[in-house]
Amino acid sequence: MLFNSYEFIFLFLPITLIVYFWLNKYNKNKLAKAWLVIASLYFYSYFHKSYLILITISILVNYFIGQKLSNNKYNIIQRKMLLIIGVVFNLGGLGYFKYYDFFVSNINSLLGTNFTLLHILLPLGISFFTFQQLSFIVDSYKRYDLTYDFLDYCLFVTFFPQLIAGPIVLPTEMLPQFEAEENKKINWENMNKGLYIFSIGLAKKVIIADTIANFANAGFDMMDKLNFVEAWLTSVSYTLQLYFDFSGYCDMAIGIGLMFNIILPANFNSPYKSTNIQEFWKRWHMTLGRFMTNYLYIPLGGNRKGEIKTLRNLFIVFLASGIWHGAGWNFIIWGMLHGICIVVHRVWKNSGRKLNKLIGWFITINLVNIFWVFFRAQTVTDAMKVINGMMKILELRLIYNFEILIELKPFFQRSVGILNNKINLLILLFSVIIILKKGRDNEELTPFIFFIAIIFIRNAANFLYFNF
Repeated sequence: MLFNSYEFIFLFLPITLIVYFWLNKYNKNKLAKAWLVIASLYFYSYFHKSYLILITISILVNYFIGQKLSNNKYNIIQRKMLLIIGVVFNLGGLGYFKYYDFFVSNINSLLGTNFTLLHILLPLGISFFTFQQLSFIVDSYKRYDLTYDFLDYCLFVTFFPQLIAGPIVLPTEMLPQFEAEENKKINWENMNKGLYIFSIGLAKKVIIADTIANFANAGFDMMDKLNFVEAWLTSVSYTLQLYFDFSGYCDMAIGIGLMFNIILPANFNSPYKSTNIQEFWKRWHMTLGRFMTNYLYIPLGGNRKGEIKTLRNLFIVFLASGIWHGAGWNFIIWGMLHGICIVVHRVWKNSGRKLNKLIGWFITINLVNIFWVFFRAQTVTDAMKVINGMMKILELRLIYNFEILIELKPFFQRSVGILNNKINLLILLFSVIIILKKGRDNEELTPFIFFIAIIFIRNAANFLYFNF
């Protein structure tokens, strides 16, 4: 069941909301939480029944370890052993489901072996709920006040708005909100604001991202080679698609959370306006950056052990981020490229030199755009097909001579023809203007945006971050 589907919007969500607040109205708070957990598990298992077994085992093991870590009767050595067991369990499970075939196939290629690939079904959201539970284990080890019962913990992990693709939430920001008495009653202001943010996210996904996807898919998946303009249309299309798709999901998640009176953390802050690569990562997938900072960068030593080790730690963080996103050399390269740029930026910044903001923005957006090619491509070879096309500067003469119109014909034939539908094109452009100009400040536009987005729901397309 997808956020951008009729069954979710008109059945699952309203029924879940009504029953949740009805139970709370009659002081059935435990039952209300239980209902929300059951609804969330149903939402998750809707994609594949076997997912229910996996997430249940994960919840049971992590809660057990977390409770042991919160117990004062264990000494330092025992607590460290429990922490190691928790980290190994979570990262080991993530590694098995997400990376087993990748490692085995590389070993087979390198050593000439013939180990069997398992072709394991990647459980949706495993990267997200694994990191959330890792934060619970580590925070329990640090003796943060996380003495919540099993039902609360289940709700922290399974809360369906952020279960599959984030934002990545921390136990200290989520668990207390479900306990607050004022959050157990319907708040019509939150309901209205939540519906507006949900509508903005839905429009981003079904009107903008799914439309632009036609051009990105044509270049990446349907053509053997690309000329200069085709390659840049392909890369820029994906850069825009990814932003509107993922930020659209997060907007919908935040909007649904508000309907339940739960404030989820922001995940985006106009990242493509960034004037340097560090600023970009402060604005893009902000909750992943927060997690990597708190649970990897700082434990590695952060910036406390000298500049060389600081640069090393920064590179490791971005390499780990690339690996987290997917099992493939293209993701490793993507993470390494960002790691190198972060290191170069820090060295430049520490030297005291400055760069004009417009030039900084131009360099940053182009680097990000080029790096996204590796992120999107199925293989490194596919990525280089697009990169090679982007480097064919001499083909600019085709634009000058209008020969490009002939050259681009196969590309547009493979792109499902949004340009041939003038009404759809006008709606697309109008929606972009509203979303980019108005932001979240005009809730009176909710009915219009919601109605237009609903019209655009045809075949509900998966969100891109479901793959990660």
